Amino acid sequence: MSLTKNYKGYQSFQYLEKDIDYKYFELAPEINRVQSTKVSLSNEEEQRVKSIIEKNVLISVHEHLGTFPKDIMETPAYVKEGRMATAFEGLAHSHWDCVFDNLMDGICQIHSKGGWKWSEVIHDLGMRLCDIGHQDFVIHCKSVDDILRAHKEGKVAWVAVMEGAMMIENELDRIDLLYGFGLRSIGITYSESNALGSGLKEDIDGGLTKFGKRAVERMNKVGLLIDCSHTGDQTALDTIKHSSKPIILSHIGAKALWDTNRMAPDEVLKACADKGGVIGMEAAPHTTLTPNQRTHNLDAVMEHFEYIKDLVGIDHVTFGPDTLYGDHVGLHTAYTAALSLKESKGKRKPGMEYNPVEFVDGLENPTEGSYNIIRWLVKHNYSDQDIAKVMGENTLRLLREVWV
Repeated sequence: MSLTKNYKGYQSFQYLEKDIDYKYFELAPEINRVQSTKVSLSNEEEQRVKSIIEKNVLISVHEHLGTFPKDIMETPAYVKEGRMATAFEGLAHSHWDCVFDNLMDGICQIHSKGGWKWSEVIHDLGMRLCDIGHQDFVIHCKSVDDILRAHKEGKVAWVAVMEGAMMIENELDRIDLLYGFGLRSIGITYSESNALGSGLKEDIDGGLTKFGKRAVERMNKVGLLIDCSHTGDQTALDTIKHSSKPIILSHIGAKALWDTNRMAPDEVLKACADKGGVIGMEAAPHTTLTPNQRTHNLDAVMEHFEYIKDLVGIDHVTFGPDTLYGDHVGLHTAYTAALSLKESKGKRKPGMEYNPVEFVDGLENPTEGSYNIIRWLVKHNYSDQDIAKVMGENTLRLLREVWV
């Protein structure tokens, strides 16, 4: 059913009046914003792709489904309004049955300079849910059954995620509240350290704190999927060890291929998989590069995929491209400090020079990822069974173990 989505044309906040009920910003196109490459296939390969999409549940474990202003430098003003549009049209042109949406993430600065305040993330989540509540194409996903229903009905299961737990401060019960508000996955840290543990930007990684261990226990009990994509390596190892359930590294790559803080060393990748976890491939601009691929594109991302797949096994890898609808590179320019980009990407160490790009060719937005990854796998002779695993089955197995 993923080949054709049951979309009736709803646009965000169409139940309100522009510039009367809310400030209107001209948004970036959700389809064909740039000319990005589609993996070319033979007629026989095209038929394989169609069959795979129809038969299997396809899940992206990390995206940002908000649509950004056409002029990306208007984003700070757009964010201050606290009303981010959802890319319903873009999703309707995708093949994803389920997408983990990380909301405003590190730019959640609705009424503060630092962002991530409790009131801000609840505002962000509530506003998105209000918008979703006025349509019937995107389903607020709270269970595996919701994912299966979305696939069957030609809809999209939308999973609410927070990339870091800064907003819980020292209040364990806020974990319960977030779950109650419909959140189903949360990161331990988002690059900066917090009360739970150390982020990847820190010079010294102190690991998971005593409070962090209690938070992990509570996350396990309520059924939140734990993510360590932005923690320090020791904090990730401590979390994996302390958690009674497997975790996810939803959007990451191999440090062995590209030596920055944003990538994970083999030790962390293996520990995640050994506990039953799943590792999603990152594709945000200028992250998953390699010595062989110094221009960030689909092939560079897939080199990380194949390295990690060979390291931990086909049953523990998937895709969390970390893409969005709008100028992603421009967004990084506007929010370098808030997103900890200097620390996460390193300082261009000797031998790690790369060619800057305006977008990641072949993986510019969530729509492209939904078809180009499968096309690449088909072109490179992966079996239907292995494609089914990495495109959704591995994640479904994980969610059945973690979600309650």
